[in-house]
Amino acid sequence: MIERQGFYDPAEFPFVKLLEGNALAIRSELDRVLNDDPFTPWPERHLYSKGWDVFGFCFFERKIPENCAVCPETTAIVEQVPGMTTAGFSRLAPGTHIRPHVGFTDELLRCHLGLIAPPGGRLRVGDEVRAWEKNKCLIFDDTLEHEAWNESDADRVVLLLDFRKQA
Repeated sequence: MIERQGFYDPAEFPFVKLLEGNALAIRSELDRVLNDDPFTPWPERHLYSKGWDVFGFCFFERKIPENCAVCPETTAIVEQVPGMTTAGFSRLAPGTHIRPHVGFTDELLRCHLGLIAPPGGRLRVGDEVRAWEKNKCLIFDDTLEHEAWNESDADRVVLLLDFRKQA
């Protein structure tokens, strides 16, 4: 039996340079979104009690045109990620804990580009815990048990992407 991997080396994925190299442009559009605050609660409410909101561009390969229009640069960037199926901003409010859970399919990997990454934010995948870093990507297999915390006094925001492993 092949042991599954939790976190992946971002250098294995050429699109990471695209994301990290455009982090400032993406953050600029995020700032506009934060000012208007059109975020909605993550739909799986059983995973958290409060404080996990999203602003999506694409959800299971379906574009959200009104959100894409608000962030055209970010949309153009994420559409260049091979095999991208889901993309959006994911915000954890201070004190938020996302309970342990697993993803739906082993055909995808998840990428988080840290945009607002205060100390005290961390992600556990399997037995390994990592912190988000500003303008850096974390890539992981979300079909392994994972959970997240924001124990800071500020929001944590990432650009969340799901993409096909074989793209």
